Amino acid sequence: MLPLPQDQCKISAADLSAYLAKFWRDETREHMVFPGMVYISHPTEYGTLYTKDELSALSEICRAYRIPLYLDGARLGYGLMSHKTDVTLPDIAKYCDVFYIGGTKVGALFGEAIVFTHQNTPAHFTALLKQHGALLAKGRMLGLQFDTLFTDDLYFQISAHAIDMAERLKNIFVSKGYELYMDSPTNQQFIIMDNDFIETLQKEISFSYWEPLDEHRSVVRFAASWATTPEQLAALEKLI
Repeated sequence: MLPLPQDQCKISAADLSAYLAKFWRDETREHMVFPGMVYISHPTEYGTLYTKDELSALSEICRAYRIPLYLDGARLGYGLMSHKTDVTLPDIAKYCDVFYIGGTKVGALFGEAIVFTHQNTPAHFTALLKQHGALLAKGRMLGLQFDTLFTDDLYFQISAHAIDMAERLKNIFVSKGYELYMDSPTNQQFIIMDNDFIETLQKEISFSYWEPLDEHRSVVRFAASWATTPEQLAALEKLI
């Protein structure tokens, strides 16, 4: 892995271009790890989103250097249904060479759907999956889940529900005087809390400890999903 600088978990076209240009100028590059693909997540681990212009710029650089742009879509539904995105599923298919549609985070029992967008499926792809222990004997069970998710816009409806619940969750914390670590536009919300209160709250509900902020406070993550209910948010509001 060749990490690039990040801003709110996103890499920029400028940093990518500078890195690739420097690599190819280096006469000793044959002794180094060659950059073979650009890997991004949308939404990112902090719930932030790439814009259409950002995806377009990254795609242009990748094509200039003949390397694929790969998008991790574990939370893709929540990114597509965010109130603050200008990216659609056709945009992702246009700018990315490969991406996947996350299933488990929107209610599927298991699995993700990988999409090769430009007739660029690797040769013998099924055989490669089998060699790595990733080929299911009854793979149709995966397909049935996604067939259901993409019937009557179910995938988009349940993702939109999670976004609505996340916005309500965010408003609950803000109304109670809590500070947001960053203003996430997706289903993940990052809240700053006193460490003592974190320990107390963990006895009542489940959430993720994210990172320390200072000696007395830390960042925690709350995630709304397809299954979050208004009743659960009302119970949370009473606890905080």
